Amino acid sequence: MIKTRILQLIGSLTTLISPRLNTEIMYFLYFKKRINLKNPQTLDEKIQWLKLNTYYNNELVKKCADKYKVIDYIKEKGCEEILNERIGVYDCVENIPWQDLPFKFVVKWNFGSGFNIICQDKDLLDINKVSKQLEKWGKRKYYLRFSEMQYKGVEEKILIERFIESPSGNIPEDYKVYCFNGKAYYVLVCLDRGSEQTKFYFFDRNWHLQRFNKMGKEAPEDFSIPKPEGVDELFKYADILAEPFPFVRVDFFLVNGKVYFGELTFTPGGGYDKNRLPKTNLLFGEILKLPI
Repeated sequence: MIKTRILQLIGSLTTLISPRLNTEIMYFLYFKKRINLKNPQTLDEKIQWLKLNTYYNNELVKKCADKYKVIDYIKEKGCEEILNERIGVYDCVENIPWQDLPFKFVVKWNFGSGFNIICQDKDLLDINKVSKQLEKWGKRKYYLRFSEMQYKGVEEKILIERFIESPSGNIPEDYKVYCFNGKAYYVLVCLDRGSEQTKFYFFDRNWHLQRFNKMGKEAPEDFSIPKPEGVDELFKYADILAEPFPFVRVDFFLVNGKVYFGELTFTPGGGYDKNRLPKTNLLFGEILKLPI
């Protein structure tokens, strides 16, 4: 916890001085080596390049990083059918009509990552505690830590959406599709979400396991999971939504073959994702062609 707070402080201060300085320092702290911004090779290096050279003034990226405004983009791309039901949008916590909300729902801020609360039983919800947490998150300048400039200046909104649940009533599997140069290549499947043993595996479009991370590398030789109904449609939607971008991760939920849009992520892990293997970072970096 102390280390995290120190990193947040270093990130915030250096971003205020210079986003490039922030990037150089944070990259060294995470990877113990200097970043190559003149000739980036890995996916993380290229994400940092995009962040510094295009994301800060790319209005489409800013729009799509905003969980409130991205809905307009989804509709413009003709994919309205994959949108989840939005119950309400509020400017501040005090305006949330807790008593009118359904038994299950999700509440989140429209900027950054991780600022969400999943309610599966409103009768057990500590509204006072949740309200204080939302207020605390709302005061955060999320973009500062990693100079994720696409979040700077976002008009803050609290979103409340329908809880998407699996047939068992739990949080459904998460499908994070890695897209390069406007095309979907691989999906990171997140199993057992909400548990202490979440599992992460990469698959290609033909549903072949890709040993891109530690769990995939250590999986048995004959390991696989059944190909989910609707995953081919999921990849097609990812192609459509990723079309304008050199790189984006398109996140979905998939329940009984029905595809639900999650979000567009331009800087996964802030661009410092140590969960992928080093050779994966190089492979993804080779696939991604920068607009230079």
